Amino acid sequence: MTDSRKPSFLRQITPIRLAIIMAIVLALWLLLGEKRSAQEKAPVAEEQTEQTLSRVETRWFQAESLPREQVLQGQLQPWQSVRVMAQVSGRVEKLTRQQGDRVSDGDVLLELSDEGRSQSLAQARAILRLRQKELDSARQLRASSFATETEVIRLEGEVARAQADLSAAELAVKYNLPVAPFSGVIDRHYVEVGEFVQSGTELMSLVNVERLKATAQIPQQDVGRVEVGQKVKLNLLDGRELDGEVRFISLAANPETRSFYVEVEASNPELWRIAGGSVTLRIQLASVMAHQFSPALLRLGADGELGVHAVDADGQVVNYPVQVVSMTNEGATVEGLPEKVQLITQGAGFVTPGQDVEPVVVENQDTGLETDRTGPLPGAGAME
Repeated sequence: MTDSRKPSFLRQITPIRLAIIMAIVLALWLLLGEKRSAQEKAPVAEEQTEQTLSRVETRWFQAESLPREQVLQGQLQPWQSVRVMAQVSGRVEKLTRQQGDRVSDGDVLLELSDEGRSQSLAQARAILRLRQKELDSARQLRASSFATETEVIRLEGEVARAQADLSAAELAVKYNLPVAPFSGVIDRHYVEVGEFVQSGTELMSLVNVERLKATAQIPQQDVGRVEVGQKVKLNLLDGRELDGEVRFISLAANPETRSFYVEVEASNPELWRIAGGSVTLRIQLASVMAHQFSPALLRLGADGELGVHAVDADGQVVNYPVQVVSMTNEGATVEGLPEKVQLITQGAGFVTPGQDVEPVVVENQDTGLETDRTGPLPGAGAME
């Protein structure tokens, strides 16, 4: 009775049909909900995309005229150095100059025993006078036809021989007193009083250190930048410094090292004891328009070339290849950058060329040579 009173359409809805209808309604509800959620979250996604822009610290650098220099390692030598040697044999009778004494050109350094050389000199003089008298007489007789021309010529030869013997005897006596060949300082004695020496024995060494000679080898790729007359700073190992000037550059390279011999002249008015020591030569070259900053900003590219990361006018990272002019405690001096450039001083290790970044400009300091910190700035999105 009760079932017969229900509407006909309700009697037609079976449990299976009811389940299908409910599934369709649920699917439509879920689809509409996801679409509405995506629309609400779209601005947030755009905001997150903007937040992924990496922040880097930058600083503006201006090119300036900076001095260039060619740095070489060399050795200091006395301007003049000689070992005085005995030219005759004899006994050392007196050392007229001691080690460390300053002498002038021509000063007697020591005395050797005569060993009969003075007597030989007197004999040579007498023989020359005799030969000259004989020649004069022969010429007078020749004028009267009492002497032949051959006799005159023979006597002229005897006179010439006597003159040569006299010159040799005078030199032998002179060599009894060895003298300084130039002004300088007695550096070493090699003989003592009473010692008998032979011709060729080293007696003492004499050096001139009022001027010094710094020598070095310059690589073949750099020799074209160095010229005679350029000023040079000579840095000693103890921190002292001398001024010098390029005096000579060899015309041919050493066949083994392919480097060129360079000689620098320097004054040493205080007679510093530095001859024979090592020295750093800083040859002053022409100035160049370049930038100077911390070497930590330099980066080695995949191609092996040095460069620096900068930010261009569009806010993109750009890598500039550079050539290092010099590297000192004051920083790296490089060529190859625009006259004014915005270099990345922090965060360069987390960005790549072509990437959009948010530069944070830091005011220039007096030096601008602070060390680069390669990590990202706080709050910056680190790029993989």
